[in-house]
Amino acid sequence: MPDLTGKVFIITGGNSGIGLGMAEGIAQAGGSVILWGRREEKNAEAVARIEALGGKATSHACDVSDEEQVVTSMAASVEDFGRLDGVFANAGRGGFGTKFVDTTLEQWQAVMAVNLDGVFLTLREAAKVLIEQGEGGSLVAVSSTSAIHGAAGNEAYGTAKTAVNGLVRALAVGLARYQIRVNSLLPGWTITELAEFAYGNDVFREATMKRTPVRRWADPSEFREVGAFLADPTLTYHTGQEVCVDGGYTVF
Repeated sequence: MPDLTGKVFIITGGNSGIGLGMAEGIAQAGGSVILWGRREEKNAEAVARIEALGGKATSHACDVSDEEQVVTSMAASVEDFGRLDGVFANAGRGGFGTKFVDTTLEQWQAVMAVNLDGVFLTLREAAKVLIEQGEGGSLVAVSSTSAIHGAAGNEAYGTAKTAVNGLVRALAVGLARYQIRVNSLLPGWTITELAEFAYGNDVFREATMKRTPVRRWADPSEFREVGAFLADPTLTYHTGQEVCVDGGYTVF
């Protein structure tokens, strides 16, 4: 674990799953975390969990697909601890499970609004804060292995996650002059609320486990160290990269 004492990070979708796992890792490394999520009760539970680990945490109710909420939540978050050192744009949603030819424009746009537009809005507002502070920082967008292996049957999700990687590469180049690092995290199959339907399908679960060299799905807690790593301010030369944590799924 790096030393993140005195550092402050926002994690969108940080009240459960991979987001909470990364938040726990940052807190264990000494950093303070600000959790964004739409459900206030769940946010409070996640904050209590962080505090039980000895960490400092606050939360804000925010729908990242709503520009006004993102702008307001960013301003309030900076006030929480008086500064910002990085943001993990992790909030996301799944698709509708419809065939591509039956997918409506409304369904397509609903997925894009959270998984792509939400990332754009979050990183844009965070970049404004980090540039003004003038001390650099870390921006992380959570993509998916679906951006690599092709998400047949979930085209909107896969397309959004692929676009996120492109946004990260562009920002890594454009923000380097401000000492702001920008990377993407590509998680493999992980036991989360978002993926519970897939995990509950015996045939699908077994098929994905057989294709994964470690022969299992990940637990969100396994992203604690990954979150702390991506937040580490000493990694000043690490930017524009896709960090894939998938048990070997995409190389097998």
